[in-house]
Amino acid sequence: MKSSKLGPLLDPEMRESTMAVADMLAEMPALSDATLADYREAMAQWARPATDTIPVALHRIVGPDGRELAVYVVNARAGTARPAILHMHGGGFVSGAASFDLGNLQDLAAAIDCVCVTVNYRLAPETDWRGSVADNYAGLRWLHDHCAELGVDPARIAVMGESAGGGHAALLAIEARNRAEIRLVLQLMIYPMLDDRTGSSRRRRAGIGTLMWPPESNRYGWRAFLGVAPGGSEVPQAAIPARVKNLSGLAPAFIGVGALDLFAEEDVAYAQRLTRAGVAVELHVVAGGVHGFDVISPEASTVKQFVTLKLNALRRAFGMPTN
Repeated sequence: MKSSKLGPLLDPEMRESTMAVADMLAEMPALSDATLADYREAMAQWARPATDTIPVALHRIVGPDGRELAVYVVNARAGTARPAILHMHGGGFVSGAASFDLGNLQDLAAAIDCVCVTVNYRLAPETDWRGSVADNYAGLRWLHDHCAELGVDPARIAVMGESAGGGHAALLAIEARNRAEIRLVLQLMIYPMLDDRTGSSRRRRAGIGTLMWPPESNRYGWRAFLGVAPGGSEVPQAAIPARVKNLSGLAPAFIGVGALDLFAEEDVAYAQRLTRAGVAVELHVVAGGVHGFDVISPEASTVKQFVTLKLNALRRAFGMPTN
């Protein structure tokens, strides 16, 4: 189904902005090794840099194997004990940077008076899943170990991400459970990238995933991340949340996805598996929304409602009153 035919399925308030972005992305070449550098540069236009409203500090910490790892801390305040969010950016595992989301994290920190730490994890294909998961856990461990100087309550830490960052949030929640060193109160995943079989060995439904992040991009992102072709039986199971067999004992989850997103079915399926494993799950499927709907159409009433649901999930996890 071409994007022009998808228009009637879009939320009316999102239609114009969604189609404008879709037309712009249609001019870009297909994602590949040859086009990756240009793709990364193009994605930078979506960055929301930090403003001077809330303090942001860059820390260079010791990452895996002694490597230097950059993390940004938003809204630190020593002498307090506020909740904290460990954030991981999106970008299909192959693009993006922690600095791109600083403006958004400032808004989030202001909305619920929390500390946000975002990790500039290594990207694929320069590293595979082992490198980026290790980076993100190092960021979580650093946050936990520096709670006093950051003004964080170590009993109120959540992990969060969008798209590939949502996939990383799921993997980090699994890693935290396995290591049993840090207890998380929430894994908040926005249209998370969870299953390598989507768009490879599993075909999408007509009209799903034709805009913003199509199957061919998904296949490229997963191949770069896994180091092998996605969708088959030879993939590393531990790298793919949807293939991890035991989901019991994980932190409570919030999952939000647009109904027209390529990831809609895999996200719903993951929520169902979490529920069957005894994990508390809040799932929201936004009618008429594509991948990135909240970024593309922030003024739509449906998006504003979704943002309230997301913030309230964090507030509940942190023991705060909801709005």
